[in-house]
Amino acid sequence: MRVITLAGSPRYPSRSGAMLEYARETLNAADIEVCHWHLHNFAPEDLLYARFDSPALQTFVQQLREADGLIVATPVYKASFSGALKTLLDLLPERSLEHKVVLPVASGGTLAHMLALDYALKPVLNALKAQEILHGVFAQDEQISDYQHRAIFEPLLRQRLDDALETFRQRVSQPRQEVAHA
Repeated sequence: MRVITLAGSPRYPSRSGAMLEYARETLNAADIEVCHWHLHNFAPEDLLYARFDSPALQTFVQQLREADGLIVATPVYKASFSGALKTLLDLLPERSLEHKVVLPVASGGTLAHMLALDYALKPVLNALKAQEILHGVFAQDEQISDYQHRAIFEPLLRQRLDDALETFRQRVSQPRQEVAHA
């Protein structure tokens, strides 16, 4: 079983990246292979000029094809997910997430930013034909401390992450459902 993690923050380290690191460690402990990608793996000009033939993009797309699931993490800026992440998602082929289970996670300054998962990110993931998009995990900035080193999560956030990761693990463990297209 293989999972891709995608850090959608233009900053490193970041709170959303700390959540992704926790997810990666948790899945590795469950003997799930995790391939980590970060926006920094892509040349900015490849993203800005929509270079579909970028070697990094081609490698990412191939690994995504072979994966059972995707965990995507993003900060929320101005009531939406990161624009840098959007430039990458725009370059993915149609049906890139077909037969994939996706878990979105995000961090933001206020609880009002929580809606960005449902109203901004999930529609894009749906457009890429994700088989199943799980209920995401949103963290307010103050729920994550010391993220520059070894992140410390408030207990309630840690529990929500653990629950979401267990659901994700169960879903990616199920056989893929092949669906005929008309």
